[in-house]
Amino acid sequence: MKHFKRLFSYLVALTMVLSLAAFAGVNVHAEDSNSYKITLNNAPEGRTYKAYQIFKGDYSKGTLSNIEWGNGITATTLVSKLKGDSNFSGITDNSTARDVAEKLSSAGNDSTQAKAFAKDAEASVDEAKGIASSREKNVTSISVTECGYYLIKDTTPADDQSEKTESYTRYIVKVVGADTNVDLKGNVPTVTKKVKDINDSTDTTTGNWQDSADYDIGDTVPYQITGTMPSNISDYTSYKYIFTDTMSKGLSYNGTPKTAEKDAERGNATITIGDKNVTNSFTENVEYLKDKQGKETGETKVTWSCGDLTKVGVTLTANTKVVVTYKCTLNSNAVIGSAGNPNTVDLTYSNNPNKGGEGETGKTPKDTNIVFTYKTVVNKVDQNSQPLTGADFTLYKFVENSDGDKTYTDKDNKEHKGTWVDVTALHNGDNKVRKVVSNVNDKKNAKFSFEGIDDGYYMLKETKTPSGYNTIADQYFTVEAVHDTDSKDPKLTSLSGNVVTGNADTIEMTPDKNAGSLTTNVVNKSGSTLPSTGGMGTTLLYAAGGILVACAVAYVVLNKKHAK
Repeated sequence: MKHFKRLFSYLVALTMVLSLAAFAGVNVHAEDSNSYKITLNNAPEGRTYKAYQIFKGDYSKGTLSNIEWGNGITATTLVSKLKGDSNFSGITDNSTARDVAEKLSSAGNDSTQAKAFAKDAEASVDEAKGIASSREKNVTSISVTECGYYLIKDTTPADDQSEKTESYTRYIVKVVGADTNVDLKGNVPTVTKKVKDINDSTDTTTGNWQDSADYDIGDTVPYQITGTMPSNISDYTSYKYIFTDTMSKGLSYNGTPKTAEKDAERGNATITIGDKNVTNSFTENVEYLKDKQGKETGETKVTWSCGDLTKVGVTLTANTKVVVTYKCTLNSNAVIGSAGNPNTVDLTYSNNPNKGGEGETGKTPKDTNIVFTYKTVVNKVDQNSQPLTGADFTLYKFVENSDGDKTYTDKDNKEHKGTWVDVTALHNGDNKVRKVVSNVNDKKNAKFSFEGIDDGYYMLKETKTPSGYNTIADQYFTVEAVHDTDSKDPKLTSLSGNVVTGNADTIEMTPDKNAGSLTTNVVNKSGSTLPSTGGMGTTLLYAAGGILVACAVAYVVLNKKHAK
């Protein structure tokens, strides 16, 4: 029993020793694996960041003491940079890390001196000793193993940077002695494009800026482009700003017409920042796009460029907006139907505040809006639904104006004054609504179409009636369309023709949204053959008269023979 007690006590002691050793081992391991995580908030996906230790030292409550040069900096290079920087007087070749830190300690957060130090430090970091960042599950973080004062740098390659939609983050310097978060400043500007939609029949003066509209061929189409600023615009000493607008072949930029002597023209654009007109601070260029064979495609690209927006005489803030307004004409190349006539814009901008805005640029995604136009198709038939030749039609549109002598009451019971205008006479020149007459002398088809109209109130008049048929009453109808007004990819969602004539001759409109067409059969009924009255009728009288005349002639001839 005595030996057993002694053995048990040895085992207990050994267990305690092993337990202490294991605990001590854990502590040693924890000390060996000390690391601090720098989490970068709002970091765009796909970008790379690195941290460089400028100073190291003992950390306590946000303060570094016993400061020495860090392992991510070339000290001699940094000292040389600081010597030539007016923000740091008194720095000499013999200045130590502690000397530099004391100079810097008087600078406030985000101060001019702090920004200058970050730029000088960035030019002095040793890439080989930097610590790379990592991105996992949409979180960007950098792990460092020592306390210190760190420079954090966006190291995303600049290759093809003009096509990227993010901007570089300004260099950040941060004391690190525990896990810390850094809010990145450097969001990018945006650009949006809108078009105004106007219904001629009900409102010729107002409309909302939106992503789609419809117009007659030949109409003037007003556009508005709005560009914004990045939140860190104050970090830039120079800021490039270029709008690039591409118009499809159905849209003509309104400006001085192209001539043999001048391939590009000055257009009608006005550019403003707030109440200030800055048009003259931008250079406009008009380019008529060509295919690979050098043939013009009909598309037009217009750019408005400002090399340095900080020099236009306006203080730029995160809330500043640059607004471009201009006009196009919906021309005779306009596409009818749901494909429409799109127009896109993007914005090229300076994206590296660390270089003052010079050189490197980014580009926003394209913003698109679209203009639609439609057509009315008239099939001429008889009461048996067979094609009928020999007719002609004119399509009139009710156009509101205060001097008009006609009235139109819309579906909201609002009365409008205006005049009826032949749709083909809404505009002069080549850009106007087309009247297309197809096979009017072909018994298989007698068709009229009016191509390039928009929403509104219309009257169809038969101006020539086939012989032997009755002229139809004037037909009144509205063209109504619904298209996306707030969408990145606006679509034509519905098209309808609502007849408002209330007589027996009322036509029916069949819509085809994709083709942008409203088709109707217009029926002519033949005239009536009326009966005659008055006894035996004119035919019998004519026959009897002819017999009497023949008898009279025979009597005269016989009398002459007897007289001889």
